[in-house]
Amino acid sequence: MRGQIMKGIAGFYFVKSGETIYRCKARGLFKKQGIKPAVGDEVIIETGEREDDSLITEILPRRNSFIRPFVTNVDCFVIVTAPAHPAPVLTVIDKLLIMAEQAETDVVLCVNKCDLTGGEKKAALRARQMREELCRVYGPLYPVICTQMDEQQSLDPLRDAIRGRAVALAGASGVGKSTLLNRLLHRQEMETGQISSRSKRGRHTTRHTELFSADDEGTLIFDTPGFTSFDLPQVEPEKLPALFPEMAALGGLCHYDDCTHRAEPGCAVKEALEQGSIEQSRYGSYCVFRREAEERRKY
Repeated sequence: MRGQIMKGIAGFYFVKSGETIYRCKARGLFKKQGIKPAVGDEVIIETGEREDDSLITEILPRRNSFIRPFVTNVDCFVIVTAPAHPAPVLTVIDKLLIMAEQAETDVVLCVNKCDLTGGEKKAALRARQMREELCRVYGPLYPVICTQMDEQQSLDPLRDAIRGRAVALAGASGVGKSTLLNRLLHRQEMETGQISSRSKRGRHTTRHTELFSADDEGTLIFDTPGFTSFDLPQVEPEKLPALFPEMAALGGLCHYDDCTHRAEPGCAVKEALEQGSIEQSRYGSYCVFRREAEERRKY
């Protein structure tokens, strides 16, 4: 019987086949082979006498997979951030984008909580400026959708963007990811968290990854644990420019074929940076990621 893993907890996997959810264990052979089932996997199961006594016997080929969050078969990656409370970290956003580009997955950047800017005029001004910066930096590269916590209609563009697709919802804790998921699913029972007053970052509320059906049009949404930082995906330094769309568009225009886009003369990327067609923050992320990739290669 064919199905899809919707949730995994304590060694059990909950597989949906048709309208039924089966609680399954995985074959011991997977562990010996170093294979771990993931939420999103399409699998073959053998059912037991009871629905909670079944076995995953085969994991079908994956279209793509991500390490953190550990999910597979994703059509679109929705990166959720906020203009304030907590303030976005652009390098974290850029790492997520690298992860999505590497897996050839579509991306939507959701700037959530745009109506929660704080009571003070200065805080509201900073939040508005950050929202504008996010739109300026990422708008030419990816769809950027601004949503509000108290305005249901603000979700309509996001619903249109993800309709009929398997979507991974990810972002730092406290950006309103669980609340956003509740609203997309028209449900309220999921636990949501508040911002830590000391760190100004969110408390983790989602403790495991789960796949939800959002509508009758085939929209599936992964809910993943929040995070604030993670390692750069494994990527060769020479392949990094191709994962930055603004740099990939300049491929072949540099004077040197092996240009690293840092100090070489005749570099098309550096020229674009000087002209303002490549954002300084994006170029800064590229340089940081390149150094990390080169250091990792040494070991």
